[in-house]
Amino acid sequence: MQDRDVIDSWFPADLRSCEVWEERFAPRSLAPGAHVTRFAPSPTGSVHLGGLYVALLAQEAARRSGGTYVVRIEDTDKRREVAGAAEEFARVFGYFGLEPDEGAGRPGAWGPYLQSEREAIYLSYVRELVRTGQAYPCFCSPQVLARNAEEQQRARSPLGYYGKWARCRGLSVEQAQERVAAGEAFTVRFRCPVGLPGRVRFRDRVRGALTMLDNGNDVVILKSAEQGRRLPTYHFAHVVDDHLMRVTLVIRGEEWISSLPVHHQLHRALGFTPPQYAHIAPLMKVEGSSRRKLSKRKDPESAAAFYLTAGYPAQAVRHYLRGLANSRLADLPADRALAEPVRLEEAGTAGPMVDLGKLRSVSRDYIASLSPDEALRALSAWAEEHDPGLARVLRTHRDLAVQALEIGRSGTGTPRKDLACWSEFRSAYGFFFPELHTPVGALDDVRLGLPARQVAELVTDLAGSYRHSGPAEDWYAQWRELARRHGFAPDVRTYRADPQAYHGSVREVVNVLRVCVTGTDRSPDLFQVARALGEAELLDRLRPLADAAAAEHAIA
Repeated sequence: MQDRDVIDSWFPADLRSCEVWEERFAPRSLAPGAHVTRFAPSPTGSVHLGGLYVALLAQEAARRSGGTYVVRIEDTDKRREVAGAAEEFARVFGYFGLEPDEGAGRPGAWGPYLQSEREAIYLSYVRELVRTGQAYPCFCSPQVLARNAEEQQRARSPLGYYGKWARCRGLSVEQAQERVAAGEAFTVRFRCPVGLPGRVRFRDRVRGALTMLDNGNDVVILKSAEQGRRLPTYHFAHVVDDHLMRVTLVIRGEEWISSLPVHHQLHRALGFTPPQYAHIAPLMKVEGSSRRKLSKRKDPESAAAFYLTAGYPAQAVRHYLRGLANSRLADLPADRALAEPVRLEEAGTAGPMVDLGKLRSVSRDYIASLSPDEALRALSAWAEEHDPGLARVLRTHRDLAVQALEIGRSGTGTPRKDLACWSEFRSAYGFFFPELHTPVGALDDVRLGLPARQVAELVTDLAGSYRHSGPAEDWYAQWRELARRHGFAPDVRTYRADPQAYHGSVREVVNVLRVCVTGTDRSPDLFQVARALGEAELLDRLRPLADAAAAEHAIA
């Protein structure tokens, strides 16, 4: 039996040739300058904000150039796979408008886009490397590899499979076949070029020229069989996939820079032209006087799901992340910033600082820029998934919801910016809706800001004298008159001029109504709130305190 036949016997008999895959996944027809980019998450946990950041840049580079944005799920590490992670990817991509042109449920001629479904493709290229002597089977057990590592540590040598520790590198095909025939498990390792590794040079779209020590380690490219399957390692799979999917620009985290030499060696061994690379600095956070990477373990805001659950508008988050990539975009209005391209060359090599306060400010500006109808559509869409109770209220009282969102958005010059995310709507505007409002019934409620006796006198008077109709000037005039009748100054200036002469100012009087109606001592314009609620609802909200005052009077 010839060596080639022996080698082929280590692989499935029906395995196709590499030429078949090259023909099936032919080069794309791209306009000059167009890029094919990809985002390639592993389903081993939740989506990190940094992943969202990289995906946004990859989508941007493809769409701006008239190219194609691909999402490929790299699920070859089955032991670390988390159930439901792929579904979360789809949910996150959908919310933030990062749906790909191909992959993640969208068909394409260069799929499948799930690595676990591309096993036969990888095996064809592994077999070709073994046939040409650029890869070989390795029978070293985990125990042998552990002893190698111990020896290397004692000798203060680099860790890896090379030199005298590469025990299987010199096996002949016949020797390897004997061990395969004996049933020994094996991996396949890439045979890196012979000799001491020299210096290699690369060009990175973010970092410019890079000079690094070349790879001198025979890395594993095909794992041993698990449950009858042979899956590749990340190093090998992504090289084959990027080539066959005709990816022209890889945008990924800087942690992969150290792997560039082995990736380029694999490209050369397989006869592939490497794509361009752009290695993005990690998102950072200030902690005390130092900086550190944004951490899944320490920082709730590191998870993309944090922003979905809280209801930060996708457009605001995208605007903020684009500003992290290119600082010139950070302070532009969202519409202008979105019209400007993100330039990888301006991304910088120092990790951008994630500032949740700044993001909240960006989000407030965005929400305040929406019309009431636009805001209600976005709010309702979020509530349907994350707050069904609120969603039901919004459907029942749509007109009231529009009026609530209208307050502060028209006729006042500067719109209110009291919402940074949709989950804050309940606390800021929930009082508009009877189902979400909690009546105030205790005369000594601290929010009322006055002694119980004075509260009782004010609400008793107000319940019988309140006038709902008329313009704003007349409506506010009744509060000044009510204040005068009960020993309060008609305005703050008068009170400050002679505080001993008054119980307080009209501000404290109005606050009693404000707390009864809204449940808080801070609210949108009270006249507009009263108009939205209507006279009957407003008096209903005063009644529990008025009843409490009547009961107190009866006891006295």
